[in-house]
Amino acid sequence: MNQLNNGFTLFLSLLVEAMPFLLLGVLFSSLLLFFVDERKLVEKMPKNPLLGALVGSTIGFLFPVCECGNVPVARRFLIQGVPTPVAIGFLLAAPTINPIVIWSTWTAFRDQPEIVVLRVVFSLAIATIIGYVFSFQKDLNPIVQPVIARYVKFNPPAQSETKRRGKAYQAQEEPTIPNILQSGTYILGGTGIPLRIDANFVVPPTSVSTSNKPLAAKLRLVVDNSIQEFRELGGVMVVGSAIAAAIQVLAPRELILSLGAGPITSIVVMLILAVVVSICSTVDSFFALSFASTFSSGSLLAFLVFGPMIDIKGIGLMLSIFKPKTVFYLFALAAQLTFVFTLFLNLHVF
Repeated sequence: MNQLNNGFTLFLSLLVEAMPFLLLGVLFSSLLLFFVDERKLVEKMPKNPLLGALVGSTIGFLFPVCECGNVPVARRFLIQGVPTPVAIGFLLAAPTINPIVIWSTWTAFRDQPEIVVLRVVFSLAIATIIGYVFSFQKDLNPIVQPVIARYVKFNPPAQSETKRRGKAYQAQEEPTIPNILQSGTYILGGTGIPLRIDANFVVPPTSVSTSNKPLAAKLRLVVDNSIQEFRELGGVMVVGSAIAAAIQVLAPRELILSLGAGPITSIVVMLILAVVVSICSTVDSFFALSFASTFSSGSLLAFLVFGPMIDIKGIGLMLSIFKPKTVFYLFALAAQLTFVFTLFLNLHVF
């Protein structure tokens, strides 16, 4: 009975600390979704692969979304013609490199400011490296789902050629068969052009669809979207808090101490936990804080860096954009780099 009371108290404390940050993150995400036109950013994206990956990794400051919201935004980026390194960098870094997550991490680890700084540095470095690696994949068809490839406006090799030839070149690439004669379901776009809706694909919302709406209508959409996201992400947060409380109460203390003390085992355990728990990046610092007394700082950073990049729910969302082999490469690269960085800390710093 005493264990149950302790577990319930820990569970409620995690929820109370994390709930304001989750609500704030959802609200920011909804506001940006309907009031910011990301297509204007596309024109200013650098073409240099390394610089593009670095810039993409920092766009989270403008689009503060968690790992549930970064996938739809990254998908819109690819469809709008953003270079692959930029989209990959944003996909991996946005859940961590944004003001809301940095603030929540500082609130949880105020007594350990190095955790806050290193979380940002490691996330930025890993996302930039992986984005640069994917810049060598010039053709998107082998790495993205076929239904996404059909919506990509320009592949990297065709960008300069398209700009040189202008609209005439684009017109030559369009199918000659009228849309109405092709199989599939269509909706009428804002410009009067029929848009095809393929199975298992939702045309990503953009600010264009809401640009002509009055302010009151936009605010209603913001509220509706915020409620929907908060309901979905709140459920994940409740499950994650329950898992954290259960582990702390039910797992043998000796086992936790032995796993958390080892420089290698502690990192491996926290990497696995980050994937399984799948807790939102806006509140995962409070989850990690519950292990701060038993696990090394390097292992805590492994959880805070790797979890927002790759977890169970994130993998499911990524599969809506990328092929399974691509998601596996992302998973493997992120895990290896996180392990190397945090192991160095365990062995040489902390």
